[in-house]
Amino acid sequence: MSSFRTQFRLYTVAMIAALLGGFNVVVYTGFHSLLQQYVDGRLFGFADTLAELIEQRPELLKRSDHEIVVPRGAQVADDRMKELREVSHSVHILALDGTVVWQGSGVVPRPSVDETVLARGKRGEVVYETLEMESGASVRQVFVPIRQQDEVRYMLQAEESLAFFRRTHRSLMGLLMLGSVAVLATSWFGSGWLARKVLHPVEALSRTAEGISESALRSRANLNAPFQEFERLAQAFNAMLDRLQRASESQRRFTDYAAHEMKTPLTVMQGNLEVALQRARSADDYRDVLVSNLEQVQRLIVLTRSLLTLARFAGERPPVELSVLSLQPLLKELIDDLTPVAEDRRLSLVLEEEPVQPVLGDAERLKQVFINLLDNALRYTDPGGRVAVRLSSAQQQVRVAVRDTGQGIAREHLPHLFEPFYRTDPARARDSGGHGLGLPIVKEIMDAHHGAITVESEVGKGSVFMLTFPAIQS
Repeated sequence: MSSFRTQFRLYTVAMIAALLGGFNVVVYTGFHSLLQQYVDGRLFGFADTLAELIEQRPELLKRSDHEIVVPRGAQVADDRMKELREVSHSVHILALDGTVVWQGSGVVPRPSVDETVLARGKRGEVVYETLEMESGASVRQVFVPIRQQDEVRYMLQAEESLAFFRRTHRSLMGLLMLGSVAVLATSWFGSGWLARKVLHPVEALSRTAEGISESALRSRANLNAPFQEFERLAQAFNAMLDRLQRASESQRRFTDYAAHEMKTPLTVMQGNLEVALQRARSADDYRDVLVSNLEQVQRLIVLTRSLLTLARFAGERPPVELSVLSLQPLLKELIDDLTPVAEDRRLSLVLEEEPVQPVLGDAERLKQVFINLLDNALRYTDPGGRVAVRLSSAQQQVRVAVRDTGQGIAREHLPHLFEPFYRTDPARARDSGGHGLGLPIVKEIMDAHHGAITVESEVGKGSVFMLTFPAIQS
């Protein structure tokens, strides 16, 4: 598997090479076009000036040797005459049939002019041609019509060597290639430096992750990253470690508490059996031992069922079957069933309800929730007290509040009520047969229903457990 650093450098250089290629093509094409326009413009300006001069001075063409002769006594200061004389070696005057009427001195013979060029010249067009010589040289030609009395009579052929044009092109190509090589080399080494700088925080995270074990989950990544994204990565990494640490500590406590809860009944059973086996006993004595051990077995069964329930709710698919459910009949049935228990304890148990919308719920699981909360309320409320269940709706939610006038819960215990095996009064809870798993199971069931549970309590005044469900919109 290739490293990110190598791939980053290769992709960077490839991208810059592609951009350089496009840039070079644009520069070369644009420069070629501009230089061509410059050559053509310069050549046309020269030819057009000569054509205008000949149109104004047709007698310049009347000579026997086809060479320009400056008349005796003429003003040499005549700029156009001087220019015509100085560049006459690159000029031909052609008749409309292509024959040479006049040519400059020392001109190099050229092939006959193409008929297409002559035809376009007759129509008064300016024609450009590039002539490739056998020697490999290139010549740029321009054909400018010469008019007399508004009629094309001749064509002026002027030419210019493209040697400078070619040399300029080659020089430009050399500069572009040299610049491209320099840029690519710089990008290769620069991308390596950038990759090291960018990957430094990642390497620091890797070293931190490699040094973390279950016994060293308190380690955290401390990055002085210059980039906001890596700072967020470090924060997310540390937040993940926080969650792992809490989960590990919670699992460790859960295992310790579960082992402790199982150890107590097993120790009792072992003691009963050892005492029973020390000497011969009567049938009633053996029966008492069996009854005592059976109670401990039942306690273990209840504990095991609670642990299995928590384990099943901790999975990806909680064991609930949600369907449209009306809470009024369900609560009324539970209140009717628990009213005799409340009367035996001299407590008042009432249901306060108002019309609410149905919810998505599992009837059996919600019964488990309500029974758990009502059992706790009835158990920890003194005789003469009151337990009320209020059903209401607010802000597209259905709320069930279980309120009691019992002993209340100290403030420091409230954040831990839904932790497994947590007890506000361990001795009293163990005497009542509780394992500290009821409220954690209630919370798991509420989470599976996409609901929430909160608690408010004050010592000596009672507690309120509030269940909130999302209502089904009609």
